[in-house]
Amino acid sequence: MLKLKALLLTQGMHGMVSQVEGLAKALNLDFKHHTVKLKPFWNFLPPKLTPISENLLTDKFICDTKVIISCGRKSVVPSIALKKKFKKDIFNIHIQDPKVSLRHFDSIICPEHDELRGANVITTKGAIHYLTKSEINRNVEYIKIEKENKKIISLILGGPNKYYDYSEEQVNIIFNKIKILFTPDKYKLIVIPSYRTPEAIIKKAFNTFSHNHLVFKTIDKNAYLSALSLADFIIVTCDSTSMISESAATGKPIYVANMAPVKNNKKFKNFYTQFKKLGIIKDLEDKIDIWSYNELDEVNRIAPIIKEKMKINGII
Repeated sequence: MLKLKALLLTQGMHGMVSQVEGLAKALNLDFKHHTVKLKPFWNFLPPKLTPISENLLTDKFICDTKVIISCGRKSVVPSIALKKKFKKDIFNIHIQDPKVSLRHFDSIICPEHDELRGANVITTKGAIHYLTKSEINRNVEYIKIEKENKKIISLILGGPNKYYDYSEEQVNIIFNKIKILFTPDKYKLIVIPSYRTPEAIIKKAFNTFSHNHLVFKTIDKNAYLSALSLADFIIVTCDSTSMISESAATGKPIYVANMAPVKNNKKFKNFYTQFKKLGIIKDLEDKIDIWSYNELDEVNRIAPIIKEKMKINGII
């Protein structure tokens, strides 16, 4: 039996791709990606002020699928446009708050900390993603590292956003805290940058840690998965709820390396509060604890709920 096909619409960022692809896999769909690019003028307007038209896109694409999964601000307009064009013949799902009327979508997937509620809204604990425990563990041997009877600490670096600016002072505070806490006689550090990590931060990490530890200077998904598999403890910078959510698939202790926000970060605070209550994260402070929790697998929890909605709508 042929699999149902899905079109995945994002702006191409790792966090968005991880979410749409994770959902498509959990729904057992064949899928293809399309990176959404709006014509320059429309990039500056929020979705609620943007006309619903495929003509706003820099390049057209063929929709030959029954399911649309979109994520991110720029993907809102083409998803709604396709729904208006094909009506009940497609089932459109948007991940994150679309910032427009919820009636435009058959289903919306949104983290609880965003506080979005509606009849067609399914809430999740943290962000959904494409990582699975089995995929993480399959990559365990990708990084060749001598443990030397030391605990492995994997440091996952994010990058600046509108809430955290990664000032030199803030980065120095984090790196110095890690050096003091996780001394090379007892711990081995693996540093993994992400797509958003500036070159200057990667260089600083290399200069700070490479003498005693392992620092990756390029983006490497396999290294990321291997680091998660090898780790006894995981440290993730506070700017990325996506990478914290991905790390939670391991069931391993996750420390959040905090920075002072440059603007109100209410949604981040809500996320931290929820994950602390679930026993998943602790703030990186001046002591090392050992704890465990149930591995988080939200995408496979919500997949049956979405499949039922798709059945009701006659899609499957």
